[in-house]
Amino acid sequence: MQKSNPAKKIFPKQPQNRPGIESKMKPEPVYESLSPGSNKLANKKCVITGGDSGIGRAVAIAFAKEGADVAIIYLKENSDAELTAQIIREKYKRECLLIAADISKERNCISAIKKINKKFKHIDVLVNNSAVQFVKKSITEITTEQLTHTFAVNIFAMFWLTKESLPHMKPGSCIINTTSVTAYRGSPELLDYSSTKGAIVSFTRSLAANLSDKKIRVNGVAPGPIWTPLITSTIKNVKAEVFGTDTPMKRPGQPCEVAPCFVFLASDDASYITGQIMHPNGGEIVNG
Repeated sequence: MQKSNPAKKIFPKQPQNRPGIESKMKPEPVYESLSPGSNKLANKKCVITGGDSGIGRAVAIAFAKEGADVAIIYLKENSDAELTAQIIREKYKRECLLIAADISKERNCISAIKKINKKFKHIDVLVNNSAVQFVKKSITEITTEQLTHTFAVNIFAMFWLTKESLPHMKPGSCIINTTSVTAYRGSPELLDYSSTKGAIVSFTRSLAANLSDKKIRVNGVAPGPIWTPLITSTIKNVKAEVFGTDTPMKRPGQPCEVAPCFVFLASDDASYITGQIMHPNGGEIVNG
């Protein structure tokens, strides 16, 4: 088991090619806390996009630790999916279905959910987590191709996956969407990314109201600076020893520090919570 003491980690400068994988990061992100599971998600069937690495991997493993079976939808290239699945299957003895799919295409979202439902027969939890970002200093540098791709992965896919999943969900099921602190304060070099994250907040609130009569809860998580492959593969020459030190807690978060938000929202402990956003962001007050 990984040792979890994020406050004492030292983060070296290191580049990665997009999309980035954890096994090339030194030190690797801490994807699992030392807290024991308590069977909060016993036998639930959960779908997680981007579940191969970063926050998604931490969530997938945390769900398995809590007794859930997991389906991971991931982008095939340079993936840590097999290792994540191995941990879930061998350490926690839960099922892990791997679906390689580019969710920027609606047909791939539909196909992925069909495969998952064929295996699991129903869906208890859908975690819309996958995202892409491209750092640009000016809006004039953002091409239409980049803009549409960012929106397709980050927000359109949430619509497509949710539409396809809903017929397989029942009262008591839930949807959890990953947004970002940038939805609340913006980010000058992530204009399209921040825009999608703002859209996710509105999508979450609106969908929660739309599905309340069906007794399906919808919530979101808005992480701050978290040490994941998304950072090292998209921010050129990122100074990892400085990354996240502008937060009140003076350090970046680890994926294992975000995953408990998802466990809580997926569990019966959150039975009276819908349309809300949790903020594991190192202490930044967003008031949104």
